[in-house]
Formats: sequence, C-alpha cells, structure tokens
Amino acid sequence: MTEAEPAYLQAHRSGRLLQAAKEALSRVSSCELCPRMCRVDRQAGERGVCRTGRQAWVSSFNAHFGEEAPLVGVNGSGTIFFTHCNLLCLFCQNFEISHEGMGEEVSDGQLAGIMLSLQRQGCHNINFVTPSHVVPQILAALELAVPAGLKIPLVYNSSGYDRVETLKLLDGVIDIYMPDFKFWEPEVGRKVCGAPDYPEAARQALREMHRQVGDLKLDESGIARRGLLVRHLVMPGGLSGTRQVMRFIAQELSVRTYVNVMSQYRPCGRAAEVCGLDAAVSADEYRQALNEALAEGLTRLDQRHVPLHRR
Repeated sequence: MTEAEPAYLQAHRSGRLLQAAKEALSRVSSCELCPRMCRVDRQAGERGVCRTGRQAWVSSFNAHFGEEAPLVGVNGSGTIFFTHCNLLCLFCQNFEISHEGMGEEVSDGQLAGIMLSLQRQGCHNINFVTPSHVVPQILAALELAVPAGLKIPLVYNSSGYDRVETLKLLDGVIDIYMPDFKFWEPEVGRKVCGAPDYPEAARQALREMHRQVGDLKLDESGIARRGLLVRHLVMPGGLSGTRQVMRFIAQELSVRTYVNVMSQYRPCGRAAEVCGLDAAVSADEYRQALNEALAEGLTRLDQRHVPLHRR
C-alpha cells in the first residue's frame, strides 16, 4: 500500500478482503454483528432489531455537501444511506429511514455499482451511513467494486454502537472512521434507545477504531485520507454528558482527535416520549459544550456553527 492509496486496495491484493467478506457473511447465520446480539438467522430471512436479512437496504445515495469539511472538499462526500438501524434512537432525525424502513433492498452487485457511480461523480470518498448492521454486505460489495476500479477512501459513519469483533474484520479495509459518541450515562441509553450498554460499547468501539487508523490525516488539499473523526450531538439539559465524553476522547484516544461538537439537535420522531428531549439546544448550552471540549485539551474542533434557538 502506498501512502496515497486507500487501505482496502492492499487488502484486496493480499486476499484479506475476500477472507473478511467470507467471515462476515458466515456470522449472519446467527447474527452477533452488533451489541444487540440478536442471534437470528439472517441468511434464512429472520429479522432482528435491524430488520435486515441477507441483503442490505439503501434509502438514498448522493454527493453530500453537509458533512465535515475534510470529507466534502469541492465535489462532496459520496454518501450511501442504509435503511434500518441497530440503535434506533427515539429522537432520530432520519426516523423514516431508521425506524420506518424507507428504502429498497439491493444486491451486493448493486451496492458495488452505487459506489462506482459516486466515484464517477467525483466524490472524494464513499461514506457508509449507518453501516453497523450491513458490514458483511459492504465487504462483499467491495470485492466486486475494487476490480471494477474503486479507488477512493472509505468512511464508516456509525452511531458508535459497534462490536469490536466486527470492527476487527474492517481492519485494513476502512480508511476513515466517523462514529458518534452520543451520550455517557447508561440510563440515558436505556431511555432513548433501549441500550443501557451504549456508553461502554461506544468506548470500546472508539478505542478499536483509533487503534486501526489513528488521528485524522489530511492531504495537501485538506481532504481526509485516513483516521478517526468523532461526532457528538449536544442534547438539551446536559443529557449527552459532553464533559465526560470529551475527557474520554482526550485521555483515552488522543488530544489530536478531530471532533465535531454538533448543535443541531431538535425533537424528532418519538422524542416527546422522553422527558427533557422536547426542546432544542440553546446557544448557551452549545457554547458550554464547546468550552468543555476545549477545557479537556481538544483543539481540532469542526468550525461550522449552526444557528441556535435561545431560551
């Protein structure tokens, strides 16, 4: 692998990509790909929390210009939005995709074709959005896309609710990890997505992601080539535990971690079912979150600022 080429090209040449694809597909028969550990036979059409069988579902794909600057560049990030989700937050801003299943089932070949189409449009990367439940399908599609000429970096854009055992299959395949770290307290995880283990799962996942790719590295044009980028959505009333999340990132990953402290929370989906989630984030709450990140020594913060509601 040269410094400029994506990691998965070497994985394909060595046969490791094919091996990882076969191993991942074998795990679908009693699925333990994510922390839900449903153990359903997806090969036989059984459905677990993610409601996805052998084939992936895609809701949309396009050159996206709303992502972080190191991903967007001039031509956009080639996003593939997978339908369904293994976390299912009640406040999801893509509720119709994650909860209601808007999208279409695609074959491995069709998924490979989507990747190649985005590359032909000039996108700087292939950005897999909500990929935790379709790792086998992504790997199988890559086995088809690489011989056809795929050669741009891969972004794994997840909720952070990933299993280390599954992430290890992606070692040497994924170039850029972009997980969320949504909230720190198990009780918040229980209330908003029925996953009290979310904080611990996210900590383990982020450690593994950083081990694989390290801090975010940019090319001479400011475009991300490899590394970790962490997103953290500030929630009203301090529900996201921003200070603790920032401390974890700084102390257990790296103070050079690129972090996007996001302000765009708004009540969506079934947010009204959880006390405190029925309000937008105020300007003061967002400023406090940024100050907490800085106080923990994090300085590579995404610079976009979204208009905020005051209260």
